Amino acid sequence: MIQSYLTVSILLFCIGIVGVISRRNVFTVFMSIELMLNAANLAFVTFSRLHETMDGHVLALIVMAVAAAEAALALAVVILLHKHKGQLDTNVFSLLKG
Repeated sequence: MIQSYLTVSILLFCIGIVGVISRRNVFTVFMSIELMLNAANLAFVTFSRLHETMDGHVLALIVMAVAAAEAALALAVVILLHKHKGQLDTNVFSLLKG
């Protein structure tokens, strides 16, 4: 049973990696990052259940809080970039190097 949860976690993480590498849209990249964070949460909770502790659950809650803060900050950056540049392509970020 544990192997099936870990297999799903690995598949979700791999799909997230492919999404980050292959896509150019900022929203798709952020969705892929969120998918990778959720895959890590699934692995944390799975190992927590395996060892019968609550450590993985607590760590998953911390990761969810970090993901929520990341999503709020990323949305603000995306709105500002769209307002100034008029597009949401990841090539816009290279213009920020200055």
